[in-house]
Amino acid sequence: MDLAHGLGGGGDLPISASAAVLGGSAALIVSFAVLTMAWRRPRYDNILGRPGKARPGRPAPGWIADLVDAPWWTRTLRMVGLVVLGFALWCGVAGPDDPGTNPVFGLVYVVLWVGLVPGSLLLGPVVKALSPLRTLHLGLSRMLPTSRRDGWWSLPGWVGRWPAAAGLVAFAWVELIAPGGTTLPVLAAWFAGYAVVVLAGAVLFGPTWFARADPFEAYSTLVSHLSPWSRDHRGRLEVLSPLHHLSRVEPGPGLLAVVSVLLGSTAFDSYRESASWLRFTQANPDGVVLLETLLLVAVCMVLGGLFWLATSTETVVRGIGRRTAPSYLAHSVVPIVVGYMTAHYLTLLVETGQSTLIQASDPLGRGWNLFGTAERNVDLWLSLHPGFLATVKVLAIVLGHLVGVVAAHDRSLALLPPRRHVTGQLPLLAVMVAYTFGGLYLLFGL
Repeated sequence: MDLAHGLGGGGDLPISASAAVLGGSAALIVSFAVLTMAWRRPRYDNILGRPGKARPGRPAPGWIADLVDAPWWTRTLRMVGLVVLGFALWCGVAGPDDPGTNPVFGLVYVVLWVGLVPGSLLLGPVVKALSPLRTLHLGLSRMLPTSRRDGWWSLPGWVGRWPAAAGLVAFAWVELIAPGGTTLPVLAAWFAGYAVVVLAGAVLFGPTWFARADPFEAYSTLVSHLSPWSRDHRGRLEVLSPLHHLSRVEPGPGLLAVVSVLLGSTAFDSYRESASWLRFTQANPDGVVLLETLLLVAVCMVLGGLFWLATSTETVVRGIGRRTAPSYLAHSVVPIVVGYMTAHYLTLLVETGQSTLIQASDPLGRGWNLFGTAERNVDLWLSLHPGFLATVKVLAIVLGHLVGVVAAHDRSLALLPPRRHVTGQLPLLAVMVAYTFGGLYLLFGL
């Protein structure tokens, strides 16, 4: 199985790639100018507790709410998660150590890592609902004393999402850098360590640990804030605008680190596929793993550092100082991450995802057809229409940045003193323009 991303080149665009880069950057500047004139007060309920002008969420249709809240539906989702885990373990133990035959590699790198983005956008926090580790923890907690089922200790507030950020870095390293990242021993070792850390932490600190430390759940939950499904203050299912939902992302320690790793790892993946980097590594094969590891960490830190500098230069209102202000604006990076992930991994999801489903019918390479998909062929429509693919990639990145600018602008109106509503946002606008320029530049290998 080919795990390459299959990205179209800048030459496939109906306009020149350089025009797309400059046009995308200019679109952000023009959008910001329009926002400053037409959007002068916060419109969304935000974390500061100030009701906005936007229409609040509406109750979800009764039959959908009844289905989602039904105990049997929750148990069914948990069972699905356990079945998928069992299938993956079976493939990993009994299947061949070959990405071209064993579907476990596609299940991890495509279905789980990439598929959680569209799944969370459409359905909400799907990883939380399906997580087999949450189900296993539920079983373990029933064997503990009643007083300890919510953990032995309270998780300190300063921990925040830092464990999830560390887990995301670790997964990105295995996926992109680790020697043998597409071999069963390496994959098994990583997931064994992941399961031990997440389950042990949940026993010690309670279910809150999953939201703070499980990298896949943290990622899925952030993306789900762009979905139309949410819960009101009474826990009832409701439908609301994605921008309204996005404003409900809880700030706190580690949030900026999580979005920086997600954005930085994708940018690093684009750069490591560039011709210049490939030539460099071929000419200097010694120490490539260490060099790429340092580069991955550096890219994440630079992107996060730029955002921190741009959002910590102003004294904001309500006692929120410069050190905590970046956390209140970091939610605006989530649509940028989604746009870039869509552009970078769309072909991988569609085409290699099909290969994974085909392999799932014969996971041990014995000529089986368990699910009736073994005889199917991969539909290469996207790869055969590079102009369309390139256009979708540009639109995904630009749209993600535009939504990010809107989210940042709305939150900035609530944070900044009125006299600084425009000038106080200029550093962040500059960073987002740089993100757009750099993202399109890397994507098309200019």
